[in-house]
Amino acid sequence: MSLKHWTPVAIAKKAAEYLAVKHAKILDVGSGIGKFCLTAAHFYPDSFYFGVEQRHELVHYARTAKRYLGMDNVDFLHANITQINFKEFDHFYFYNSFFENIDQMNAIDDSIETSYSLYTYYSVYLKGVLSDKPEGTRVVTYQSLGEVIPSGYRMTGQFYDSLLQFWIKE
Repeated sequence: MSLKHWTPVAIAKKAAEYLAVKHAKILDVGSGIGKFCLTAAHFYPDSFYFGVEQRHELVHYARTAKRYLGMDNVDFLHANITQINFKEFDHFYFYNSFFENIDQMNAIDDSIETSYSLYTYYSVYLKGVLSDKPEGTRVVTYQSLGEVIPSGYRMTGQFYDSLLQFWIKE
């Protein structure tokens, strides 16, 4: 499951290097067990990392790891992204967490409904909230087709065979 759903450490470090503007609030959309946030918080402690995840059990594991590691620059929110105020965050990490809505073979569990309409709904929703962000907003996508990146963002870099992409709003 780790290979399909959790960010590799090298990817997390590279993504955080781009997102970690001093004192920035960075949101991981669909944070799962918190691997990106915990890795980023360790290597770039001058920023604050939030993970939003709709599965309570995964949020519990992420919070347990946070306590065990004694980190105070990371937090995990149990919510659907439609319940999050994106105005509270400066930059964003997105590891195509919506793909699970259409990939029944690699689901984490059976607690999430799968449908193309949900995939489309969440993708359009995220694209909409990102379009409302101010100039200078940074987004990192991993294994995404760019469907959540609105016009007005410019790609500033690609790494790992173009699977990791850096964006900035201009």
